[in-house]
Amino acid sequence: MIKNSKHRKYVRAFLDNGINLVLLSVLTGLFAGVAVTFYNILANIGEDTSAKLYQLIRENPAFFPLLLLGLASGGLVIGTLVRFVPMIRGSGIPQIEGAARGVVRFKWYVTMCSMFAASLACIFLGLSAGAEGPSLQMGGCAGDAVGAALKRNKMTRRLQIAAGSSAGLAVAFNAPVTGLVFAMEEAFRSFSPQVFISAAISVVVALFTRNAIRLPLGYGVGFTFDTFVFSFSFDGQGFLFCLWTVLAALIVSLAGVGFYYSVFAVKNVFKRITFFKGAGKYIIPFMLAGVFGIVTVYAMGGGHAFIEKLGTNGTGEISIEKIMGISVIASLIIIVIFKFAASVMAMGCGVPCGVFIPMLAIGAGLGAVLFVLFRKAGMPAAYGDYLVIICMSVFFVTVVKAPVTGIVMVFELTGQFENFLPALLGIAVGYLVSMVFRTEPIYEKSLDGFIREEKLYEKSVKVSVTVAVMSYSKAEGAQIRQIIWPTNGLVVKIEREGAIIVPDGETVIRAGDKLTFECETDSREELLDYLYGIVGKPEKEG
Repeated sequence: MIKNSKHRKYVRAFLDNGINLVLLSVLTGLFAGVAVTFYNILANIGEDTSAKLYQLIRENPAFFPLLLLGLASGGLVIGTLVRFVPMIRGSGIPQIEGAARGVVRFKWYVTMCSMFAASLACIFLGLSAGAEGPSLQMGGCAGDAVGAALKRNKMTRRLQIAAGSSAGLAVAFNAPVTGLVFAMEEAFRSFSPQVFISAAISVVVALFTRNAIRLPLGYGVGFTFDTFVFSFSFDGQGFLFCLWTVLAALIVSLAGVGFYYSVFAVKNVFKRITFFKGAGKYIIPFMLAGVFGIVTVYAMGGGHAFIEKLGTNGTGEISIEKIMGISVIASLIIIVIFKFAASVMAMGCGVPCGVFIPMLAIGAGLGAVLFVLFRKAGMPAAYGDYLVIICMSVFFVTVVKAPVTGIVMVFELTGQFENFLPALLGIAVGYLVSMVFRTEPIYEKSLDGFIREEKLYEKSVKVSVTVAVMSYSKAEGAQIRQIIWPTNGLVVKIEREGAIIVPDGETVIRAGDKLTFECETDSREELLDYLYGIVGKPEKEG
């Protein structure tokens, strides 16, 4: 009887901690893959349609007042929607990260549908708006939908939100490793076997789903940026290129610091605008984007086409469309200024659109400007493509402070998997500059601001609960640091065989241990539900 009982417990634990997790992650990847793939297809159509509409207005200036009227109306509508659904404010990445950490609650269907519609409208209206941030949020919504539909506990739902977020970003970029790394580096900011397994499975399933949908519809499934050729060798020219890289990274990272502080300065300004209950402030970034879009098509959309144009296939000849016949470098400077200003305004105001790829476009544009200048100073043309991509990643890393994602992104988004040294050097410089200027990860700081504005911690009180560790639970045999505990909480004491242990991150948990967990929460029941997902639920309450 004892053996049979142990056998049943082992089988149940295997199903709960193994097969169940895999199946949930498969469903998350499938849902995220379908939703995000169709969203990105529509986003591409919207961006192309918007570019044609703006071209028509350029050719017929009499329609420009109608464009401004449409943009003002669109700003008011979007601003009103954001007021009622704050989860879609901005790119949505900070909010879904908060949900993955258990500090933000949301209704997945409201958030997914609202972000789907609002961000597509922003893209169609010509804002500097990417699809990657909304894709990540909608992937997280897909993960929560699976957990909610199958009535899983809070911990499992958090895992699926993180896994869905990874899948959403991977589908948007067609970059599985970037999506996987971003989940651990940015969403949870720690490595966990459960996060890795859930995210990896969801990413694989989502990408298979993406390609299965895109291929029959005639859409490509290759790398995102395929016009770049990396050139580097450990010789005299290669050594000089490393020096050029350090100088470029220093300049671009300083621009990244400026971007960071500009966003929060603009946020403070927009907080004071209460026209139409706050919705009126959205008119400003919409109108500004319209003016920029009339000047150059590269100021519109995420910036994918702009980054593609900066790739020279190793020739060193940049082939962007010049603005009103001026020089290439002057055109590049104007485009970068426009993307910088439009992205700062959109992010500072909270427009529901992605700024992930606009940030990459700003960094790439700065890299192209520096390449033109460095080439005149003697840098070989063959190194230009690599410099542009390094600067793209440096700007991202300086602002987001996710260096591992940045280094992976350089190679995965281009298909060039050689010569890590210059990229690693540039990213290290960018990260160091961000540390010197004491910037926080921009999504982390935005999440803190969202929590304060929505007053999410107002009802929280300090709670202490004691739970017993069941055999074959997720906690048994794991170190404390390997487990995803409830946010703002800590295991303060372990009772084991009559002894009291003060734990640290290396402490290994055993079956039969009694853990005392302290946490700030507004729901003791939710806290217990979460902890039972880790240590196992007592049989008498099962």
